[in-house]
Amino acid sequence: MTTEADLAAAFDAQRHRLVALAHRMLGSPTDAEDAVQEAWLRLARQKPGTIDSLPGWLTTVVGRVCIDVLRTRRSRPETHYGEHLPDAVVTEDEDGPEERAALADSVGLALLVVLESLAPDERLAFVLHDTFGVPFAEIAQILGKSTDATKMLASRARRKVRGIPESNVDRSQQREVVDAFLAAARSGDFEALLQVLDPQITWRTYTPRGVVVKLGATEVVAAAERGVRAAGIARRVLVNGNPGILSWSRSGKPLGLMSCTVRDGKIVDVVALLDPARLATMDLPDSGAPGQD
Repeated sequence: MTTEADLAAAFDAQRHRLVALAHRMLGSPTDAEDAVQEAWLRLARQKPGTIDSLPGWLTTVVGRVCIDVLRTRRSRPETHYGEHLPDAVVTEDEDGPEERAALADSVGLALLVVLESLAPDERLAFVLHDTFGVPFAEIAQILGKSTDATKMLASRARRKVRGIPESNVDRSQQREVVDAFLAAARSGDFEALLQVLDPQITWRTYTPRGVVVKLGATEVVAAAERGVRAAGIARRVLVNGNPGILSWSRSGKPLGLMSCTVRDGKIVDVVALLDPARLATMDLPDSGAPGQD
């Protein structure tokens, strides 16, 4: 007979995978933990011997919980689907073992932004199959659809996700490019900024009023210069595992956050948050200025 301790141990062996799944589905570490906790509560209520495959059962439960959360979000009249910026995890850009372990589990903000634009069923089909290798027949059972319909959902999602840029240089090179961008923006060096921005860069800025998207280096240079110079302090941080920039007012209040994707020595994608109210609720590094706690 399975004891409660055995059940807890079996669940803990699956927990890391389930949190990673829920994070990609919900875009929020906190919501991901809540979804996995709900799965544990449901597991604890199951009668012994009623589950043939615990990993499959847990995947099904977490998947359905995430689908319910996404559908509830979409039904809210104040929510503009695709205009919500997923929660960002912002940390110091360091190279210790804890930081490296966190990087291995990170999900880039650019990917989460695109996943946010998918319909709930598309998102689940894509995440489960393309990231976690779950067979379409099993995903179909979770969604209550046919296997062919589930394949079509994943295919549609794949087309939308295909254009997401990924960094193809090591961490030190990414840092060099972001530092060069920051230095050029501070000094107002137009030519130096163009040197580190890909000509086809996409820059998405999330504000309290909505999302602003700029395409092309010349379109974003002026905005980049204004943003960095307006900040009292700006320095490099990690945003969901990618180098980025966090800025503060002279009084130490966070003003803006950027996550940068670097390819071939150029910044090709930026996701920015200019919302002091939201930034004030986030767990952020301090500015490092004298007198800051």
